[in-house]
Amino acid sequence: MPKIEIYTLPTCPYCRALKAFLDDNKISYIDYDVSTDSAKADEMVKKSDQMGTPVLDIDGKIIVGFDRQAISEVLGIK
Repeated sequence: MPKIEIYTLPTCPYCRALKAFLDDNKISYIDYDVSTDSAKADEMVKKSDQMGTPVLDIDGKIIVGFDRQAISEVLGIK
């Protein structure tokens, strides 16, 4: 199973949809709330060159936003 880190905000509807999608597919992940963790917020920007959430890091592959198709392809979800 790949290491999955997600950078999210509690008020972000796309972040909630992403977590529900991962949970529904029984995929474990580490969730960083960038509203309360400034170090992780900085890390997210360095990895993605983006300030928006969600940002996923799947074994070093960065996906910005809840791109269901890209996430499914990387994770092999049909």
